[in-house]
Amino acid sequence: MELFQNVPLWAALFAIFFAQFVKIPIHFLFSKKVDFALFTSTGGMPSSHSAAVTALTTAVAFEEGLDSTMFGVSAIFAVIVMFDATGVRFQAGQQAIIINQLRADLHNFFEHTKDWPQKKEEEKIQELKTLLGHKPIEVFMGALTGIVISILIYTLIL
Repeated sequence: MELFQNVPLWAALFAIFFAQFVKIPIHFLFSKKVDFALFTSTGGMPSSHSAAVTALTTAVAFEEGLDSTMFGVSAIFAVIVMFDATGVRFQAGQQAIIINQLRADLHNFFEHTKDWPQKKEEEKIQELKTLLGHKPIEVFMGALTGIVISILIYTLIL
């Protein structure tokens, strides 16, 4: 089946899996806490988005060459994804932090008023997700991860 022979696809998928997995031991090194939820979380070191698009682009370079249209498309796609990871998504995460703080402050204000209705736990609003995007170093390390994964696949396996 041709799908199983699509090395750029599998390199990108492996890069996502590897980048998500490696977040757990990296987090442990800094916090001394094991958090398996990081495997399915967004944000963090390294960026799985960057790892995926750079693994894909590097694999396309091996398959098609640096002068190919597919490499050009893949490279521009990678730049856009990495820019978005550090720009729009990171800023959305920063806004979520502030909104969560405003929500907590508003909650505290109402809690201290005598007319504040008591709500059940399941009625409370969940916090917005604050870990949406990446810091530039996280994107860089993700990009480096993806490039190294594709180079290793093409030099050691194929």
